[in-house]
Amino acid sequence: MSQTFSAPKGVPDYLPPDSAGFVAVRDGLLTAARRAGYGDIELPIFEDTALFARGVGESTDVVSKEMYTFSDRGDRSVTLRPEGTAGVMRAVIEHGLDRGALPVKLCYAGPFFRYERPQAGRYRQLQQVGVEAIGVDDPALDAEVIAVADAGFRSLGLTGFRLEITSLGDDSCRPEYRKLLQDFLFALPLDEATRARAEINPLRVLDDKRPEVREMTADAPVMLDHLSAAARTHFDAVLAHLDALRVPYAINPRMVRGLDYYTKTTFEFVHDGLGAQSGIGGGGRYDGLMRQLGGQDLSGIGFGLGVDRTLLALRAEGVEPGPRSRVDVFGVPLGPDAKLALARVAADLRAAGVRVDLAYGDRGMKGAMRAADRSGAAIALVAGDREIAEGNIGLKLLATGEQVDVPLDAVVDEVARRVERRGTSCEELGG
Repeated sequence: MSQTFSAPKGVPDYLPPDSAGFVAVRDGLLTAARRAGYGDIELPIFEDTALFARGVGESTDVVSKEMYTFSDRGDRSVTLRPEGTAGVMRAVIEHGLDRGALPVKLCYAGPFFRYERPQAGRYRQLQQVGVEAIGVDDPALDAEVIAVADAGFRSLGLTGFRLEITSLGDDSCRPEYRKLLQDFLFALPLDEATRARAEINPLRVLDDKRPEVREMTADAPVMLDHLSAAARTHFDAVLAHLDALRVPYAINPRMVRGLDYYTKTTFEFVHDGLGAQSGIGGGGRYDGLMRQLGGQDLSGIGFGLGVDRTLLALRAEGVEPGPRSRVDVFGVPLGPDAKLALARVAADLRAAGVRVDLAYGDRGMKGAMRAADRSGAAIALVAGDREIAEGNIGLKLLATGEQVDVPLDAVVDEVARRVERRGTSCEELGG
């Protein structure tokens, strides 16, 4: 008996028709970024392991527990990318983009990899859309990045989410707060592993999901109460710009993101319809990361939005993104001459931006029309060899059954006109 194969555990497949929703979410989030002037960047799927250890932070769960790390054939340690910012920063430094016009505004999409316990909304191969704005420390830019994410979600029809935001301070106030938090934590009966984490990065302890740890740290000091004057002014300016952009938010003083590089503005988008995995995206400012990775001392801010979780959130609200149909037009050829003619018509319609499929395998009329109905097309083009010889093609409206003959040399213009009039152009449907 031959062996059968399944997808790796925690790695989802997206198949038609459901894949249309995935593509619509990904493209919708990217479109919001492109409209704000963010240019596309394509990144390697794997990088030098040290890039993530240094950039993301060795105290994080991402680096210590979740990375897919292996030695290649040259005995180099490489890691499947767990997040996007470190790779973008590496590319910006390597190719000298930081020495040109600032800010450098980039967007990207693709798979990222974390070894986690799979559950709904938490995958080992997760899909994200991200943006990075590098080189300018301006509260208005922080607000723009957040507003791009907010606009992306809303463009998809998502409504039941909220933006939570805080500040994690700057170099002038973080050391003092770190000592204050450590003094608080070391007075608690923490287990050995948690105490070790508090030594490396005490903020990580506030991100602990265990109920007993959350209860012990309920009264822990929060960074927002210990900001320097400059960090407070920066945070207040970000909030003022969000107000001007009409982006609603809730201040969450206890927010801790899962990566070490965040400073000052830090935010997360939350959707309660997803249960435990409620975060659908987030990000923040990462001043100092470029210097840490060997580049100039330039600031940056960005986000990562979960495509998988956004799709789940939309479905929790009863919204199905993407086109309702696979194609606009379905061709039904009944004979070899008709098959050649409809293939040419299909090619011309596709060139005009119309989505077209054909019945293959020399099906009979009944089977071909069933395929047309399954495709979701609004129009079927039906012709036999005799009709082609006479210079006509039957144009059938599948919703009503109405059929008219159209001259072969006019069918492309007629179909394109009808598709556009119905408001189902390829662009509108995300095709």
